[in-house]
Amino acid sequence: MKTVLNVIWLILCGLWMCLFYLFAGVILCITIIGIPFGLASFRIGLFALWPFGRKAVERADAGAPSLIGNVLWLILAGWWLALGHIFTGLLLCVTIIGIPLGLANFKMIPISLLPLGRDIVPTDEPFTAGPTGASAPSGPGPSW
Repeated sequence: MKTVLNVIWLILCGLWMCLFYLFAGVILCITIIGIPFGLASFRIGLFALWPFGRKAVERADAGAPSLIGNVLWLILAGWWLALGHIFTGLLLCVTIIGIPLGLANFKMIPISLLPLGRDIVPTDEPFTAGPTGASAPSGPGPSW
C-alpha cells in the first residue's frame, strides 16, 4: 500500500516538491554559511520524493548549533514552507483519494519548520535504544 501511495504522491506533487527543495539546496550550498541549510533542504527534498513509510525523528546529538540554525531557518524559510504544505495538504484533502496525500503533506510540516537536528528513518523498522535512551535508526543510509 505504501508503494501505491508513494507512486501517486510522486506523480501528483512529490516530483516537483523534490525538485524545488533540491534546487534551493544547491543555491544554499554555494556559500559556506549556507551548507547546513542546503543539506537540510536536500534531506527534506528526498523525504518529499517518497514520504510514505518514513518519518522524521530528532537526533540525540543535536545541540545549540541546530537550535540556532533552526531559528534562522524558521524566520527566513520555514514558515513559508509550512504554509505551502498546509495549503497543498488542504487542496489534496478535497477528494477522498487525496486525503492520504494531504495527510502526508501535513506530516512534512514539522521538518519544514525545524529541519536541523533531524533524521529521516523508515517507519517499518524497529528502533534500538542507545546508551542515553535516545532512538537511533537501525538501517543503513546517509544521516545528513
